[in-house]
Amino acid sequence: MMLSIREVAALTGLTPHTLRYYESIGLIDPILRRSGQRQYRDADLRWLEFLLRLKATGMGIVDMQRYAMWRREGATAESLANRQALMETHADAVEAEIAQLQQHLALLRDKIAYYREQSAALEASCSLQPAVSGAHDVEHEQQHNLSIRPGSAA
Repeated sequence: MMLSIREVAALTGLTPHTLRYYESIGLIDPILRRSGQRQYRDADLRWLEFLLRLKATGMGIVDMQRYAMWRREGATAESLANRQALMETHADAVEAEIAQLQQHLALLRDKIAYYREQSAALEASCSLQPAVSGAHDVEHEQQHNLSIRPGSAA
């Protein structure tokens, strides 16, 4: 199956400009052309999908270019060792980032629990106090993110 640059752009979320740029910097191999138009093969699309995953994990273009260069060298001992080392280093960096994000998430969860406790305490204390005025009712409704509909009794 052959795909046009527009079809590949739609499938990958990359712009045609980005696809041409990736080709110009050697991130992707030269694309077959028919009548001057780029024709992407299934293998090109699979390679782009892999590059997008690397990008999503935070790998920079320079490292992706190095990986692409070693990939073009084929399954030599040096090429395989270089690719493996790059993937291991990057996997370590991704794991460190995940650990840091888990710490940030734990902090957010703690704050959410705190706010739930405070809201419950506030709600309990407000239900024990009689309404003093209409202004108190409005303030109470705002604190609980509720709205009083126009025309309803306060």
